[in-house]
Amino acid sequence: MTNFIPIFPLEIVVYPGEHLNLHIFEERYKQLIAECFKEKKMFGIPPVLKNKIAETGTLVRVTEIVKQYADGKMDVKTEGVSVFRVLEVINSIPAKLYSGAIVKHLPNDEDGISRYTHTIIDGLRELHRLLNIQKDFNKPDEILKSYDIAHHAALSLEEEYELLCLLREDQRMEYLRRHLQKTIPVVAGIETLKKKIQLNGHFKELKGFDFNFGK
Repeated sequence: MTNFIPIFPLEIVVYPGEHLNLHIFEERYKQLIAECFKEKKMFGIPPVLKNKIAETGTLVRVTEIVKQYADGKMDVKTEGVSVFRVLEVINSIPAKLYSGAIVKHLPNDEDGISRYTHTIIDGLRELHRLLNIQKDFNKPDEILKSYDIAHHAALSLEEEYELLCLLREDQRMEYLRRHLQKTIPVVAGIETLKKKIQLNGHFKELKGFDFNFGK
């Protein structure tokens, strides 16, 4: 299915099911948010990568206008809904300040099961331990999905986008598994190096070399 949607390009990746808080201050996006909230219609957030609007983005709904300031600025709550592909960007829309796009809505498997789920969650916990981060996902580990944890796996913006482009849950979890598999040893190595540097200058208790070893 294809249709026209207003778009709000941002230098972030939003996933379906994600709750995103935004502070709206530009005139064009004040208009966009006000219209979408009033008319109960959705808009798209295509990521901006290297100063270009990416092809794949996320359809988003406004769930609440938390605060409206005297100058029209707004604090709003939104929720990611689904994934789309941009077919054509419409820069100028009659009587509108914002831009739009003709998009194709993509089929997306969000309920698939990966046999590596527990391994991935354990790896994520280990990464957070190494980084001295505490994170509560507010869900039991056994029902966590790729979209729940992707922003907390130390992915770059480009990597988060690559994951958004994967339209099967097992593919997304495999992507995260491979990422953690290569990232954790690097972080662990940095932590070991930090401890070594911190010990420099301290009194050390080290066992001397045994010249009789092996005799």
